[in-house]
Amino acid sequence: MPRSVNSVASRRRRKKVLKMARGYFGARSKVLTVAKNTLEKGMQYAFSGRKQKKRQYRALWIQRINAAVREHGMSYSKFMHLLSKAEIQLNRKVLADLAMNEPAAFKAIISSVR
Repeated sequence: MPRSVNSVASRRRRKKVLKMARGYFGARSKVLTVAKNTLEKGMQYAFSGRKQKKRQYRALWIQRINAAVREHGMSYSKFMHLLSKAEIQLNRKVLADLAMNEPAAFKAIISSVR
C-alpha cells in the first residue's frame, strides 16, 4: 500500500505561517523554518506585551493623579487613603481622566476628601 501524504493540509499549514510572517525582513518572511521561529518569538512578545500594557497604563494613571494631587498640596498615597476612607469608589483610570480633562471636578473630589 502506498504511503499517504496529506499535502493539502501541509500546504495550508505552511501558507498560514508564511502569511502571518508577511512584512518580516528577508528570510524571516520567505523560509518556512525561519518564519516559524520568528513567529513563535513574536507571539511570546505579544503575549507578554498584553500583560505589560496593563501595568504601564496603571503606572501612567498613577503618575497623572500624583501630579494633579501635588498641585493641591497632597501626596498620591495620602489622597488614595483619604479616598478609601471617604468611600469614594473611583478607579485610577477615571481619576486620571478627571485630573487631565476636568480639573474643576478633580478639585471638587479633593475638597470633598479633605
